[in-house]
Amino acid sequence: MFWRAIRLRCPHCGGGPLFVGWARILPACRSCGLTLERGERGYWLGAYFVGLVAIEVVASLWLAGVMAWTWPDIPWRFMHVSTIFLLVGTSIAFYQMSHTIFLAFDLLVHPVEPDDFAAPEERRARTSRRER
Repeated sequence: MFWRAIRLRCPHCGGGPLFVGWARILPACRSCGLTLERGERGYWLGAYFVGLVAIEVVASLWLAGVMAWTWPDIPWRFMHVSTIFLLVGTSIAFYQMSHTIFLAFDLLVHPVEPDDFAAPEERRARTSRRER
């Protein structure tokens, strides 16, 4: 499931793509019909948390690596400027992946139920509305 999510595919069936454009996620998978927002209010808060963890890991590795490489004369100005660009770039790069990884985690914790799937005609209507 997580490998499919990293490839920006549906974690349930591997179908995709799940995004229309860069920031617009489809309401349901085109292949299996799994609704991508699984009902709870604030569902995507978990995706934002996944993105935040990715940013924290990248920043920690970057800071530790630069400090270890340049010790004892650490270039603080370079560290400040490069870290800002790194964090902004990482948040942009991981935006879509954080959504699919959280969906894979949610499917692992809460297995799929019949109510999680959209009817084929409803899926077509939602998809065509979203793509406009």
